[in-house]
Amino acid sequence: MDDGAVLRIGNASGFYGDRFAAVREMLTGGPLDVLTGDYLAELTMLILARDRLKDRSLGYARTFLRQMEECLGLARERDVKIVVNAGGLNPARLAEELRALAGRLGVEAAVAHVEGDDLLPRRAELGLPEGLLAANAYLGGFGIAACLAEGADVVVTGRVTDAALVAGPGIARFGWTAEDLDALAGAVMAGHVLECGAQATGGNYAFFHEHDVTRPGFPLAELRADGSSVITKHPGTGGAVTIGTVTAQLLYETGGSHYLGPDVTARLDTVRLTGEGPDRVRIDGVRGEAPPSTLKVGLNRLGGHLNEVVFVLTGLDIEAKAALVRRQFADALPPEARPAELRWTLARTDHPDAATEETASALLRLAARDPDPARVGRELGKAAVELGLAGYPGFHLTAPPGPGAPYGVFGAAYVDAKAVEHIAVLPDGRRIAVPPAPVTAQPDLREAELPEPLPAGPTRRAPLGLVVGARSGDKGGDANLGLWARSEDGWRWLAHTLTVERLRELLPEAAELTVGRHLLPNLRAVNFTLTGLLGEGVAARHRFDPQAKALGEWLRARHLDIPEVLL
Repeated sequence: MDDGAVLRIGNASGFYGDRFAAVREMLTGGPLDVLTGDYLAELTMLILARDRLKDRSLGYARTFLRQMEECLGLARERDVKIVVNAGGLNPARLAEELRALAGRLGVEAAVAHVEGDDLLPRRAELGLPEGLLAANAYLGGFGIAACLAEGADVVVTGRVTDAALVAGPGIARFGWTAEDLDALAGAVMAGHVLECGAQATGGNYAFFHEHDVTRPGFPLAELRADGSSVITKHPGTGGAVTIGTVTAQLLYETGGSHYLGPDVTARLDTVRLTGEGPDRVRIDGVRGEAPPSTLKVGLNRLGGHLNEVVFVLTGLDIEAKAALVRRQFADALPPEARPAELRWTLARTDHPDAATEETASALLRLAARDPDPARVGRELGKAAVELGLAGYPGFHLTAPPGPGAPYGVFGAAYVDAKAVEHIAVLPDGRRIAVPPAPVTAQPDLREAELPEPLPAGPTRRAPLGLVVGARSGDKGGDANLGLWARSEDGWRWLAHTLTVERLRELLPEAAELTVGRHLLPNLRAVNFTLTGLLGEGVAARHRFDPQAKALGEWLRARHLDIPEVLL
């Protein structure tokens, strides 16, 4: 194992559509050894699957190809390796396009790719359900490492875990094997912090007002041979790297204390964060355990067709106006044209005695879903429009009804890791089979013990967000909600106060849901999973915030009795 210098790994993309200029910014902003980019999310895989339906040569993130047209030569001049999952559903084709691009640019670049995650051709053999558009296993970092070890300058993958983009270069540089569980776990935690780009440097941060986050820079990790790292950013770039911003990202879209992956199970409850000066946070102490014997498989299918109509209700009698719309709509739609699901939501955005018409208005949203596109199309829109002169006073819509559109559903399955072919395709065309983890285990999910409660004292009714930060997101149809305290006393109060029962009281949408709670004392954090809050996932748009991005901010705005010593 190499015990020498630091491996500097940067990130330039947290999703398909992230800041286009970030690749150039990261390549020119300071020294780097590797530049990564995460282009894939559950929704992205559906988008790429629909691209592939139209044209079998597509299915990859085309934005990345345009970024390389601008920056491939710059990366090679600076000897920076590029590792991205922009291959999506077609990494082999993206690798071909990159080689052709390099030829046109006159740039010497050895391009490799990783494949084997696409399980759709083997659906029946693996017992996966019918009707899928995509079925992709989450692979680990050893395929990426094999490509880099054989001289690749650019590695493109399909569906690997987001953290594999950082773990793979670490494996290649430091010679880690499957037995180096602690080092792998540390790299996975660094990768998890980097994967969402500027979220680690102040983007989407609960206490954003404490830093200038007008244009946060993108993060990088200084990774060492023992798996420890320092999270930082290029000098002079915006945003901030603090224990708070790193904590927020560590809690993003995670569950309990064990972060399961194909290479290692990283113990989130062992992570230790230490400030090392301005914009430098050390991650160390991470313990790793053997990974599970199965791989997660992301499943995408079409769920049906969706349409929306939004009625604007202004001024007085908002509730009565909403009730009138619903009665009239039920009468206007003949039974044979009624969609399988009609969901009404009234958002009381109106204010009394408002100074503008917009702030005097509420929004009544109708979402219709049906397997038959005709049932959410013309008849639905016709029923809404025909109320125009026969409805509530001030009747109007935010936009004319459209024809409706297909929506997707994301699900997950698990298959034996030994049944998945993980292949590194080298720049010279050779194919190397990457074996699964030789030792696997089911994690011991025992929860941490509660800290000592905070002594009783005077309290004041106030928003939770005055003393607690939050970061939330989606995992299929479930929502993840992580909260952390900013002091040891705050942690003692948070751990005892924010129980599952209290969370259900504060977030009534979760009242009937299965809610899991996990304590992470090292991070002074509590992590919740709200099962089913998002219905069938982001593409199904079950609620107006379909990825639960603002769920944490809603909770922080709720009032409860907070000890005055914390305020």
